[in-house]
Amino acid sequence: MKINTFFYTIKQGFLNIFRNKMFSLASIATIGACLFLFGLFYGVVMNVQHIVRSIETGVSVSVLFDEDITPERIAEIGDLIDKRPEVAKKEFISADEAWAEFSKEYLGEYADGFPENPLEGSDSYNIYMADISMQPALVSYLQSIQGIRQVNYSEMTASTLTGVNEIIVYISAGIIAILLAVSVFLISNTVTIGISVRREEISIMKYIGATDYFVRSPFVIEGMLIGAIGAFIPDAIIYFLYGKLISYVKGEFSYMPDRIMTFLTVDELFRTLLPVSFAIGVGIGFFGSIMTVRKHLRV
Repeated sequence: MKINTFFYTIKQGFLNIFRNKMFSLASIATIGACLFLFGLFYGVVMNVQHIVRSIETGVSVSVLFDEDITPERIAEIGDLIDKRPEVAKKEFISADEAWAEFSKEYLGEYADGFPENPLEGSDSYNIYMADISMQPALVSYLQSIQGIRQVNYSEMTASTLTGVNEIIVYISAGIIAILLAVSVFLISNTVTIGISVRREEISIMKYIGATDYFVRSPFVIEGMLIGAIGAFIPDAIIYFLYGKLISYVKGEFSYMPDRIMTFLTVDELFRTLLPVSFAIGVGIGFFGSIMTVRKHLRV
């Protein structure tokens, strides 16, 4: 493409927006509203997943050993656990550490009445997983290791957290699909009206030798510009509102545990949301307009 043709196409794309001001504004407003809802929903989903992951990091599987097991065998079992892909980290809890923690939390000053450690021989590993949904596979493997007499875990906690993640994924996919369909429909209508308004001008251009590409490109640029503008406005609004909203939620629910009230920062959220929003906006504009010009631009 020649450089002057390129700039002409860009210029005509901008002019098309102003030629159909009302429809362009309606499309920008509706796409902006859709992407604003998308941004809000994305923020909620990502924060819920962040909270779930934070909760998951506190869920552990504990392993107790046979009474006659040697320290060397415990160390060997630890090496086997470290090699498992499900494992994020493990902690060795000696019997003395377990008793010290138990007596401090439940017995207080009455712990001095126990001359010996009643948990003697209760060394254990606390194992934390990278993905809670992989708990069944890990538990099955641990139960097969010689020297392990008991594996303690919460099947209900794992299934609940896994279910929450699956529900979030399905709801996200459904809402995003609806928003994309609405936005493509609006872009298509805007470009269709632009073609109708300029049909006579386009016919003259074709008669004097203009190529299909030359005629169609401004409408595609128009759609992409509408999508880009429709993405920028809601992103800017969400950027300024997000920090205030998180501060408000933390203030209103300050009594909740810190593990539950952990949120993504605005930079962490927009590291993904910003490029995704612009990609969706421009993509909607591109595909919506290119489908429309192929369907309606018969000159």
